[in-house]
Amino acid sequence: MIGITEKTLQDLEFTSLLHEVAARCVTETGHEKALSIQPFADRETLMQALHQTNEYVASFSNMNAIPAHQFDSVAADLPLMAIENSYLEVGSFKKIGQTAETVKLLKSTLKKFEVYYPALQLWSDGVPYSPLIKQSIDAIIDKYGELKDNASPDLLHIRREIQAIRSKINQSFGQALRHHNDLGHLDDIRETVVENKRVLAVLAMYRRKVKGSLLGQSKTGSIAYIEPEATHVFTRELDQLQWNEREEIIRILRQLTNDLRPYIAEFKAHEAFLAAMDVVAAKAHLARDLKAILPKITESRRLFFREAYHPILWLTNQKRKEPVHPLMIGLDETNRIIVISGPNAGGKTIALKTVGLLQLMLQCGMLIPVHERSETCLFDRILTDIGDNQSIENHLSTYSYRLKNMNYFLRKCNEKTLFLIDEFGTGTDPELGGALAETFLEEFYHRQAFGIITTHYTNLKMLANELPFATNANMLFDEESLEPRYKLMLGQAGSSFTFEVAQKMGIPLGLVNRAKKKIEGGKVRFDQSIAALQKERNKLEKNTTDLKEVEEKARTESQKLEQLNNRLQDKLARYQELYDAHQRLMQQGQKWEELVEKYSQSKDKKEQLKQFAKQIEQDIAKRQPLPVKEKKKQEIALKVTEQEMMPQVAKIREEKAEVQKQVQLAEANKPKPILRVGDRVRMIDGKSVGNIDHIKRDRAVVNYGLFTSQVNIDQLELVERVKK
Repeated sequence: MIGITEKTLQDLEFTSLLHEVAARCVTETGHEKALSIQPFADRETLMQALHQTNEYVASFSNMNAIPAHQFDSVAADLPLMAIENSYLEVGSFKKIGQTAETVKLLKSTLKKFEVYYPALQLWSDGVPYSPLIKQSIDAIIDKYGELKDNASPDLLHIRREIQAIRSKINQSFGQALRHHNDLGHLDDIRETVVENKRVLAVLAMYRRKVKGSLLGQSKTGSIAYIEPEATHVFTRELDQLQWNEREEIIRILRQLTNDLRPYIAEFKAHEAFLAAMDVVAAKAHLARDLKAILPKITESRRLFFREAYHPILWLTNQKRKEPVHPLMIGLDETNRIIVISGPNAGGKTIALKTVGLLQLMLQCGMLIPVHERSETCLFDRILTDIGDNQSIENHLSTYSYRLKNMNYFLRKCNEKTLFLIDEFGTGTDPELGGALAETFLEEFYHRQAFGIITTHYTNLKMLANELPFATNANMLFDEESLEPRYKLMLGQAGSSFTFEVAQKMGIPLGLVNRAKKKIEGGKVRFDQSIAALQKERNKLEKNTTDLKEVEEKARTESQKLEQLNNRLQDKLARYQELYDAHQRLMQQGQKWEELVEKYSQSKDKKEQLKQFAKQIEQDIAKRQPLPVKEKKKQEIALKVTEQEMMPQVAKIREEKAEVQKQVQLAEANKPKPILRVGDRVRMIDGKSVGNIDHIKRDRAVVNYGLFTSQVNIDQLELVERVKK
């Protein structure tokens, strides 16, 4: 276990946090275990515990719920079970069986969902489970917790005899009841039960006329309670059978106890596992209530808590529906000690406790309420000196007790220590106490410990400013309203606003000025300078916030423009693709038109046909099918991506159709060229190209080589201008 004292637990209110965990346990054993939580001794065990809690939190939001882990403890019965020739009652065995069944269900579920719960599964895998336990118990005890009739042949025989005797008792009693009722010997109630036996309610005057055993009478003596003689004979036989039944039950239970005695260690392991699982579940429920996470655990010495909340304050303010102010603070090799200053009631102590309690929680296997980008290392010791340190029991004053505590710090403090000190140096003469506190701080600094202190002492603020790996910080304060802002600002000491707060509280200005004159002017000016710097810092912070808003707005607009530009680039790329495809078709069509033209004008038709065939072969070669393997690969790839690509394909088709529509519209609106004699033209819907021989009004004579044709000029399109 890491070095931690009872005072540290009190200072950080750790017990209050443990009560929150215990309140979320569902078993008494788990409740007791939660109240005794301590920091883990080694890193490996701690990381396992953190991952177990983190996985349990994850089970709240996925579909693979972890089974319930409730159980009734038999810890008090196990010492008796260990005694030779002893036996446990049926109820104890029922609890043992239910506990074993719960362990079995948890182990099987965690094994089934090992991918989701690796840490929990690894833990449960180490818990022993013997099927023989449940089988042995189920063989003699039913689901209602009663011993089965067939638990043994003798028990079955005895219980059948008991059933037969009870039937005879009821029959004989019924006959006696009818007989004496007919004779008028009975009271109006006729019968009742005394000592668990049915008896006749006989009027006192007729008691001698009813044969049987007198078991009692009414308070007035007017009624005698008599068990009929015939029934009494059967009752004595029933008592003997019931005694025999109890002896047989004890024999069976003693045998079962002997059979299961070797598994006592396993019973203890089951209870320990379920109790620990109850604590893990309680930690997870607390983490959910706190919106806590598992931050990064670093090997290097670094602590950085972002948007950190004090857990007790969070839960309290949630109930009151009041806001909680987050904290951001960091310690590392270049900034090992932070000196926090500022006015009282500004949140300095809460900041100190928040850091200490969160670190302690984490090292006890609990998740903490911080931002997901937070991180921290592990410390061997957490030393604290917070609050009123007066010790009445030891007759020590506040300052004496603090000195005793500082002596302990000096013995234990090293580079693996986190120390937290509130109001460092107070309790004695400010000059002397401040000097001694300064010396202590220097010693802690040279030992390379990590620490946070709060103070009003100017010399400590100045020391933090001089030490390379220490820094000042202040809790921001509104200088106008003199109200705390509960925000920690690193890099600058804070003013105590002593005189300003005094004025606000109604202290006469004359008295405040007289007080100022009683202290050194340098101290007043120093404090005033700090206050002025803090005011400037507040202004700068406001300007920075405004600039960040403007920057964020500009960044958003830039992103929108970039997205628009990307869409335009995509459209241009698709237009280019469409244009290239159109050009290829035009070139191919032009080749075929040239072949047709040569064929029409050539006398050697065979040679032209050869050219046709050659061109066709070339086009076919370009469209050769892929090899079988490649084709199968493409088919598989197409099948895999078809579902994903269909929406994009549909969108591209729509955009291409829109582009084509715009191109056609542009072509339709494009002014038609004036045709002249000699121009090479073709029909708008045709492929053959000819020369215009003659134009008359709106008609043109087109020569195709083998024939001529008269065509309306509007039906022709220009292919090539006549060369002059």
